[in-house]
Amino acid sequence: MKHRLFVMAILLTSLILAQGAFAGGLALEAGDTIQKILEAHKGKRITLRLTGGGELSGKVRSVSKELVQLGELSGQEFYDGVIEVGKISAVIVKVKE
Repeated sequence: MKHRLFVMAILLTSLILAQGAFAGGLALEAGDTIQKILEAHKGKRITLRLTGGGELSGKVRSVSKELVQLGELSGQEFYDGVIEVGKISAVIVKVKE
């Protein structure tokens, strides 16, 4: 019985520690731009902070040189939004659960 509890505790600890290894981090490289970061996060949920101070959260649908399309906007899941890349001051990405 003690052996079984010990093995279960080891497995549980391993699973908890492994979660961090699977979390997708945000890594910057030389020459990165807002557009490149957005392209790298296609299909993922992000938050964009805009130059006017507002924020929009949603899934990156598509990215062009001048525009980004977010789908499933937070609080407005039935809507998509199109934002000028030049109006984005920050890209916020959740890296841990």
